[in-house]
Amino acid sequence: MKKTLFIFSLLATQTAVAELAAARQNELLYFIKHDCGSCHGMTLKGGLGPALLPETLSAKPTDYLVTTILEGRPNTAMPPWKTMLSHGDAVWITEQLQNGTVQQTELAQNKKAGDKVE
Repeated sequence: MKKTLFIFSLLATQTAVAELAAARQNELLYFIKHDCGSCHGMTLKGGLGPALLPETLSAKPTDYLVTTILEGRPNTAMPPWKTMLSHGDAVWITEQLQNGTVQQTELAQNKKAGDKVE
């Protein structure tokens, strides 16, 4: 029974990740760069929080990282993001960080040097 539930959970997670719209993915990339980056460093190489680079995250279990994103870490500066992010969002973010595929957001790519932020 537990094995069946685990497999169903895994399939549901994969489906949720596959169904993230491009616009939501862009929002999440922006979130990573700005919200995560405010503590983990704008280049995600560490700051108040640890580095969020593939070499520091690839060996950690995905479930552990997803739980950290959603629930935060007690007695640390890591807040829970479950009010702003879904489980599927957290899985997608974790996969991007572990794979090193965090790229510039569409907003950042379209911004020209010298443009004012509105």
